Amino acid sequence: MKQIKTLFLLILLIILVGCSNKVTTYNNNYFYMDTYINVKIYSNNKNLVIKAFKEINNIYQEYHQLSDRYQSYDNLINLYYINHNLDINKEIIINEKLYDMIKYSIDFYHKSNGLLNIALGNVIDVWKQYREEGIGIPTEKELMESGSIDIDNIILSDKAIMKKNNIKIDLGAIAKGYATEKVGQYLESIGLNQYIINAGGNVKVGSHYQDDNYTIGVEDPNDTTEIYQVIKGNNMVVVTSGGYERFYEYKGQKYHHIIDPNTLFPPQYMQAVTVICDNSAYGDALSTILFLMPIETGINYINNLDNVEAVWYGLDNQIYYSEGFDKYA
Repeated sequence: MKQIKTLFLLILLIILVGCSNKVTTYNNNYFYMDTYINVKIYSNNKNLVIKAFKEINNIYQEYHQLSDRYQSYDNLINLYYINHNLDINKEIIINEKLYDMIKYSIDFYHKSNGLLNIALGNVIDVWKQYREEGIGIPTEKELMESGSIDIDNIILSDKAIMKKNNIKIDLGAIAKGYATEKVGQYLESIGLNQYIINAGGNVKVGSHYQDDNYTIGVEDPNDTTEIYQVIKGNNMVVVTSGGYERFYEYKGQKYHHIIDPNTLFPPQYMQAVTVICDNSAYGDALSTILFLMPIETGINYINNLDNVEAVWYGLDNQIYYSEGFDKYA
């Protein structure tokens, strides 16, 4: 949920089970959106897989550059350009993929009662500076005066965008999941249905290559060499948000990178939450907003959604589940 995340490797382990109808396993690694990404494809069509790996690189690279708010690229209007170079009240046509990603995020803002707010860029920048220096914490006044966080200052119309204030957009809670979903859709569109995409805390799997289940281990926030939960299934997404990889400490208190738009401070409800659903962009957004809710509130929220389950790792080191989670255990 998602600031350009230095994606903590929340998913520690993928174990493949089953041992019949052998196919060839192809692996390729990428690094985009501050995340190491591994893609496994199971197929006997080598030429098609080689073509797919090249296109996967293109997909991740394009979404990385479009959503990059810290770097500009030649002949590309991306988030950096919108945040730093686009004049207030000036409309500009943007790449359709970036437009759709921003629109998806704004729609989710309304579905989440404002918890997923891509307009938090100004506040995130303040926290980023403090985290990098590792000394002190910002005051509420400093955060409130850092710049607009009103998402209504982002105006979308006919593939164009306009800012009505000094807004800064941050797609860190959505971009990686959004791109990963596009990669999965691409693989399935060319008939490569048996795959694993492991993008840090975001795992998407297709059909199992041996008519079995993929088994995904979720790492323990207190000991990242161990797993605390095993999730089994196919054609699903497993996405984790947590505050235990990217943080700093001040006066004995940990301050992580996920910011509550209501308080402008990192929430302290849990150590991590993992969502299971069928869409990586949706899972990315959901895991972020769940991390911003008390666990009991989050359980009620998930129990009222279709085809979504979740597991929480509490501050008390207890594990909490949504009511239908058992089907993945």
